[in-house]
Amino acid sequence: MSVPVLLVTGFLGAGKTTFINRLLQGDHGLRIAAIVNDFGSINIDAALLDGAAEGVIGLKNGCICCSLQGDLMRTLKSVLSRAPKPELIVIEASGVADPAGIVQSLMDPVIWAQARLETVVGIVDAADASRRKSDPLWQAQVRGADIMLLSKTADSMPEDLAALRAALSVQGKRNVFNMEEPVPLAALFLEEGLERATVAALPHNDSSRFVYVEWEHDGPLDLQAFQQVIAQLAGTVLRGKGFLSFDGGAGRMLFQLVGNRAALSPAPSDTNGNCRLVLIGERVEFAPDAVLRALDNLRPGSRQT
Repeated sequence: MSVPVLLVTGFLGAGKTTFINRLLQGDHGLRIAAIVNDFGSINIDAALLDGAAEGVIGLKNGCICCSLQGDLMRTLKSVLSRAPKPELIVIEASGVADPAGIVQSLMDPVIWAQARLETVVGIVDAADASRRKSDPLWQAQVRGADIMLLSKTADSMPEDLAALRAALSVQGKRNVFNMEEPVPLAALFLEEGLERATVAALPHNDSSRFVYVEWEHDGPLDLQAFQQVIAQLAGTVLRGKGFLSFDGGAGRMLFQLVGNRAALSPAPSDTNGNCRLVLIGERVEFAPDAVLRALDNLRPGSRQT
């Protein structure tokens, strides 16, 4: 029997991993396979899914998680070969991806026979929507979604939320939920016979638009120096995420940056290892070489002039 698939899409930092983690930890009793399509080779998102390590691993509720490394067919085959077989597969698209490309792959008859696309779930950062609404990639991600979830609504004014809902309604998005409130699992499945707009959607393809930096360090950092570097880079970084340790033994920290919003919080307990950081920006204003120099300047004994 074909396993239903939920495809989760949304712009960088919208809250896709948060949504999937809540789904994995939900009290539904389903065996769920989560496939994350991280940007780059440092798989922060996979590690964030309940402290998962790279590769295929076990999670709560019998869930499994692995990273999508280019070949969707191969990844799905690996997931479906596990025993017991998952009852639901959740695929997280990269924040720089148009879901139409993944949808087209999932429509392949060979894949459909084993894993059928059920719903495309779009996550929209409500606090960032007014700035993103004219972005062609953001528009493609919204256009490709069957169901919308609004994240970070607590950071938005009620009138702004109402305007966002109205704008989504004009685009034919009738199923819009607040991610800050419990969303029943059943609400994520389309009503039988409901047409999916993404089937006919043409992929938005601009692979040269985004560039990224992956940076690792095998020791703790100076917190104040790190904050200064991030403050300097914040204007050109769209998304930042990573696991960091700082002098003073405060413990492993999770770093998250979305636009000008940055936060440090305790990391999952089993994400031990080197400092690992991924920063993503647009090619026109994000200079990877300069970013790497700034980060390398944080290494003790390597201060550059």
